[in-house]
Amino acid sequence: MPTSAGGGAGASANRRVLVIGGGPAGLMAAERLALAGVSVDLFDAMASVGRKFLLAGKGGLNLTHSEDRPRFDERYFERQAGVAPWLDRFDGEALRRWAADLGVETFVGTSGRVFPKDLKAAPLLRAWLHRLRGQGVRLHMRHRWLGWTEEGGCRFQGPEGETVWTGQAVVLALGGASWPQLGSDGRWVPMLEAAGAEVRALRPSNCGFDLGVRREGESAPGWTPFFVEKFAGQPLKSVALSVKAPDGRQFSRQGEFVVTASGIEGSLVYAASALIREVIEAQGEALVHLDLFPGREANWVAEQVAYPRGSRSMSSHLKSRLNLDGVKAALLHEVLDKAQYSDAATLARTLKALPLRLAAPRPVAEVISTAGGVRLESLDEHLMLKNRPGVFVAGEMLDWEAPTGGYLLTASMASGLVAGEGAAAWSAKRAT
Repeated sequence: MPTSAGGGAGASANRRVLVIGGGPAGLMAAERLALAGVSVDLFDAMASVGRKFLLAGKGGLNLTHSEDRPRFDERYFERQAGVAPWLDRFDGEALRRWAADLGVETFVGTSGRVFPKDLKAAPLLRAWLHRLRGQGVRLHMRHRWLGWTEEGGCRFQGPEGETVWTGQAVVLALGGASWPQLGSDGRWVPMLEAAGAEVRALRPSNCGFDLGVRREGESAPGWTPFFVEKFAGQPLKSVALSVKAPDGRQFSRQGEFVVTASGIEGSLVYAASALIREVIEAQGEALVHLDLFPGREANWVAEQVAYPRGSRSMSSHLKSRLNLDGVKAALLHEVLDKAQYSDAATLARTLKALPLRLAAPRPVAEVISTAGGVRLESLDEHLMLKNRPGVFVAGEMLDWEAPTGGYLLTASMASGLVAGEGAAAWSAKRAT
């Protein structure tokens, strides 16, 4: 093993743990290990740590959410029972206290989301790294993990060629497969499978979707060229989106999203993405409905549409009675033929339940996060691999998902804390 300086104050000379991955989960694991007096070496394939964390903060860093538990736990879908013990150790309030200890004050926005007061990620990351270095954590950049040697050492490809490092334990926090240019590329999957871990395929989460055929019976997918040219990139505000799975689960919520050249994306779509993806996987496509007037009863909309329009065109009539124009008006022409558009009853029903057929999620490399990963069933309560003792797993590479809103970051950091504490306890046993 390459020679390196001992750990910080209180670090044991014969207790060393390797942390592989410099995102929030890996950094939190390193922090807990250092606090336990363990000598920590952290490796990352990129030139600096926290790259996806910094990207997430470009529009205002959403640290966590102010929701009370158990509502907070419900955001983790079928994995809420598995994630809850992590949150017992480090929930949204604990994250806010942790940030305050770093000198970063937070506030709750109107949506309930929690942000740093300056909305920036860089100052928090700088303060965190300063503290970690003060705790003796050593950072090794441009070190790509290559797997294990036959003797159990960790192989790395670094600036000086291939090296092998060993320790009493290893924490893997390698991310999923979204935004691979920032370091999370999913290359670890075959290595973990070879180590005996159960790995569920990585799939898009918090993602946009490509449109299938617009109308029943048609074969050409996607928007019309006119619609793309005029409306791609425009937001759809104050709408409600609903989708129902074959097993009866359903999603229905008001919000906004964006029309893209190939389909739809944005906050409301991301919130529904897990269920939409599952429906596509089960049926080949997902039928979602948009309510263009979620604040109005269907009878009122029908009355406005049926109101005598005289010599006015239907589009002028809808503009006059419902103030309907722009992208919302254009959507009607995307899903209705001329006869349907001219029929008041059909038009009114479509305004309250406009159908869109979605064929596929966007590629995993461009989505916000991924679902799938190392199944929780192959780990113990400390997030150690049952088939590879001494190897702990944390963050997005675990098999869970959550919507945007601070839930992703909170659970990632919480899992890092649990894995770090587990690795610290394991190293203590191995060192005696």
